[in-house]
This record gives sequence, structure tokens and C-alpha cells, in this order.
Amino acid sequence: MSSRKSRKGTAADRGQVVAWPPPDLPAPPQPAPAAPPQNYAWLRRLGPGIVTGAANVDPSLIVTATVVGAAFHFSLLWVVVLCVPILLSVFAVSARLGYQTRMGLVHLLRENYGRKVALACAVLIVVINLAMIVADLMAVSDAFSIILGQTRMLFVAGAAFSIWYILIFRDYRRITDALVWLSLPLFVYVVSAIFAAPSPAEVALRTFVPRVQGGAPYVDAIVGIFGSLLTPYVIVWQTSSRREQAMMGDEASHDAQSRAGTVVSTLLAYCVMLSAAVVLHFPHAADMTTTQAAEALSPAVGGFGPILFSIGIIGAGMVALPVLVASMCYSIAEAMGWRSGLSEHPWDAKSFYVLISLSMLAAVVLNFMPINPVKALYWSQILAGALTVPILLSILVLSNDRRIMRTTNTPWQNFWIGGAIGALIAIGAVLLAWKL
Repeated sequence: MSSRKSRKGTAADRGQVVAWPPPDLPAPPQPAPAAPPQNYAWLRRLGPGIVTGAANVDPSLIVTATVVGAAFHFSLLWVVVLCVPILLSVFAVSARLGYQTRMGLVHLLRENYGRKVALACAVLIVVINLAMIVADLMAVSDAFSIILGQTRMLFVAGAAFSIWYILIFRDYRRITDALVWLSLPLFVYVVSAIFAAPSPAEVALRTFVPRVQGGAPYVDAIVGIFGSLLTPYVIVWQTSSRREQAMMGDEASHDAQSRAGTVVSTLLAYCVMLSAAVVLHFPHAADMTTTQAAEALSPAVGGFGPILFSIGIIGAGMVALPVLVASMCYSIAEAMGWRSGLSEHPWDAKSFYVLISLSMLAAVVLNFMPINPVKALYWSQILAGALTVPILLSILVLSNDRRIMRTTNTPWQNFWIGGAIGALIAIGAVLLAWKL
């Protein structure tokens, strides 16, 4: 079409592409998008980091830190600080694996080390994730019970259905970006830790100078902290989700978000332990109820602690549970060679989405076991910490294999990941000796 005027087409014109406006005319200028108000620009920058951190700040982390603080006072604050460089290294390496290879962790193992190795890793992830899914679903339903004053069992199916619906039919990322703001009441723990007025000298001493105690419960607590902060599902999610983003053309660096996520998760764990150490005193901390665990917020909000705690647990749980379920299903699908991905249409990845459905059904059934939610959350993290070693070893080997990666790890990344593997193996050996 060569003029501004149109004409009626003829049979000879059928199938030809007509462009309007004419190609020789420049397109009208588009107005520049309005800049966000300066007062809210910092929130836009902070949001992705909070979302990244909230994916690791699940109910298991909050409850584990509460139990450890109540049981061991300030004795294990140093473990949280020690986890910071380990988390930074693991997040950076696992994200780079996904970006550079366009494969998930288990897929990489299957392609380079065989199907048996991949299946073994997938089974390990299923055991860890299923335990955490059941425990987190207990926590979310218990939080609804505290707010609405009904038995926890009434809310299990509804919470599980919501997670299933988000993963199958909705844009998971958009919904969790909104739900993450419900977890903001958990940041009241920062205020509560200050208002609890612990001794600054003692806190500083126990933060940087370990106070080692004997006995299996102390070692269990160390493993639980590692498990709650260095959860295998986050490693699997990092590689699989970054792989999807890279395949969709999103090559932006996520280092800043990973660093923000590390700061958020470790800061909350530290403050929860501080507040619980001052406020809570139980002879057997893992036997406390969810309502009793919420009393750690009382220095900041008084009697409103259980309500704010419950809202925060619901928000954190509804953000973390889809990640837990999806990462578990990613691992199985990658080990079996099935098509997978939350960006895939359900009819194009039927096996992957059937796995999601079966996982939620199993979690609902297991939620009806007569188990204290706090104890379930705490022991799920001890299990996660104990079984993290093979996952860390896998990413350490893969990320340093020049046949797979364009760039390998820095010496510091190898040092911290290798140190975490060695420490967990040593702790496991000591724990086994004590148990026997």
C-alpha cells in the first residue's frame, strides 16, 4: 500500500500483508512511561528482594528459630551468621547453573551422570519436600484456626486447594508477589527482638563466639538451623526457575535479589531466636503450641501477637508452599525426562501437572495425622539439614565441570559450599555417635 488512501482489494491481492500506517512514514512517538513517585520508588526496588527472601522464610524457618531460641537461649546465634556466606554462595551458584545450562539440577545430573544418579537425587528431594509441605500446610491451617477460632482440620483442604489452583491455572509469580505482603507482620520480630531488651554484650559474644554444648538436642538444633536456611527446595527452585527465565529471554542478573533474600531470611531467623530466647521458657521447646510460639512477638505488640503471627504465617506459607510443591515436581519430571515448567500449558506437560495434583492430595491426607504442628515443622527442618549434603555436593561438582559450565565457581564459593558440606558431614557423624 503506497498512499494514504485505501482502495478495495482484488482477487490478486488475496494473501498479501497490508501495513498501516504506510512503512515509509515514521510511527507516531509514544509517550514515555510515567516515572513512579519518588516516595514509592524504593518500594519497587525492594519488592523483588522481599519476594526472594520470603520464598525461603517459610513457617518452618520461623518455628525452628523459635524452638531453638527458647531451648538454647543465645547459644546458637553464631550458626545464623555462619549461614550468610554459605547462602550467598549457594544462591549464586545454583542460579548460574540454571542460566548457563538451560537445565534444572536433576536434569543436569541425568544428562551428565546417568538416570540412576538423577533418580536418587529426586527421591531425596521428594522425601525432604513432602515432609516440609505437610508441616507448612499444618502451620497455615493452624494459623487460620487461631484467627477464626475453629479446629485446624477445617482449613486443610481449602489451603491445599488454593495452592493447587494457583499452580495449575494462575500466574504463580503475580499472585505470590501480592501474597508476600501478608508475610510482612513477621518483620515485627525485628522490633520484638529490640524491645525484649537482651543484654547487648551477651548477644554480641554469642553471635561471634560459639558456646558449644553437649548432647544430641544441641546438635539437632544446629542441623535444624542449617536445614531451615539452606533448604534443598530453594536450590532446586533456583536452577529450575532461572532456567525457565533464561529460556523466555530474561537474562537479567538476579544477584541483587539473591543477596536481598539472604539478608531477609537470616535477619528474621536471628531476630526470632533473640526474641524467643528472652520471652519463651519451656522445658521441651518442640512441644509448644503455635499460640505459645507466637508469644515471642509480645514485647512489640502485646496480646496481638497470635493474630499478627498467624497472618504472617499464612502469607509466608502461601508463598513458600507453591515453591516447595513445584520444586519437588520439577525434580521428578527432570529425572524421568518429562516435559515440565510452570510456564507450560497443563495439556503440554500433563505428567508434571498430575504430579502437582497428587502431591497436594498426599499433603492433605498426611495432615490428618495427630502431630503437633510445631514439632512437625521443627523435625522437618532437621530432616532437611541432614539430607542437604548430597544436594550441595551435586551443585558443587556440576558448577565446576568445564564441560557443562561457561564459567566455574570462584575460590570463595567453593570454600563456603565445601565448608558447609564438611560441617554437615561432621555434625552428622557426631550426632550418629551420640544417638548410638
